[in-house]
Amino acid sequence: MHLTADSQAILMLCSYLGLPANPDPAPLTLREWNAIARNLVAASLRPEALLDRSASEVASMLDLPIDYAERMAYLLDRGGSIAIELERLTSLGIWVWTRADNNYPEKYRQRLKESAPVVLFGAGDQFLPGQPGIALVGSRNVDQAGQEIADFVGSACAHHGLVVYSGGARGVDTFSMKAALEGRGSSVGVLAHSLEKTIRKPEFRVALGQGNLTLLTPYSPSAGFNVGTAMGRNKLIYTLADYALIIASDANKGGTWTGALEAIKHHWIPIFVVDGPNVPEGNRLLIKKGCLSFPSPFSVPVDDFKSWIQEQAAKYKYPPTQLNLM
Repeated sequence: MHLTADSQAILMLCSYLGLPANPDPAPLTLREWNAIARNLVAASLRPEALLDRSASEVASMLDLPIDYAERMAYLLDRGGSIAIELERLTSLGIWVWTRADNNYPEKYRQRLKESAPVVLFGAGDQFLPGQPGIALVGSRNVDQAGQEIADFVGSACAHHGLVVYSGGARGVDTFSMKAALEGRGSSVGVLAHSLEKTIRKPEFRVALGQGNLTLLTPYSPSAGFNVGTAMGRNKLIYTLADYALIIASDANKGGTWTGALEAIKHHWIPIFVVDGPNVPEGNRLLIKKGCLSFPSPFSVPVDDFKSWIQEQAAKYKYPPTQLNLM
């Protein structure tokens, strides 16, 4: 795995690679890195300028308190442990991007700006993330009707060369990814759980080897699942895609509901929601908030699916942004 000097500096400052559990000092948070990045730009410096610098030099370069610079110098002085961990990850087929890399997804830069992850770990085809596609999201405990829609849309995306973007979790994510891959299409899963464990699953290993699947995570490759990481990765699914389809959502709670509201608020992409006589209450409320109806049962032939999506999306009216005047 080849990393530029800029990426090496960012990785040492912002990742947990090569560090013990609950390290002290801890790597920089997203907000902390953004502040450092602004200081670097103001000083006309690149991240690589921080390498092999003493704490006093870092403090002087970026006008930082000495204790903060000492924390950064400590983090930057672990090239050996980082190199060992990167070699291990490479042997597993895992690679890393930072915001300094040219192949970092441009849609994240454009749509998320300073909220874009500083570091991304991935496996599979590095050119799939950001290609035209549809984000399919929904409950883990989806009913039979929802599963059939996930299967249909996954197959339709494969038919039209659209990438299926999902969270790689049980339920809607798995059904849609499986349908796309079985139809010889492609998929990108943005994970909130261990990338290392996921790539070992037989159904994913084949697709990764064939170049039809990419798995991404903004978290350490060995990190376990928790609700916070799942909430945090939702925006990374929406902002890679061109459209989103919500198959099933609870009302006023849960990751699907919260992620949908965030996507609506930030006007990222047109959002479709499955609509029909037996859909969850959350679906009905999201349609009332301006999301587009995706009828169930869906009678449009597979050959016409892409043009139907494009025509309907052209009608999407982004809800007005409510300004906070406080």
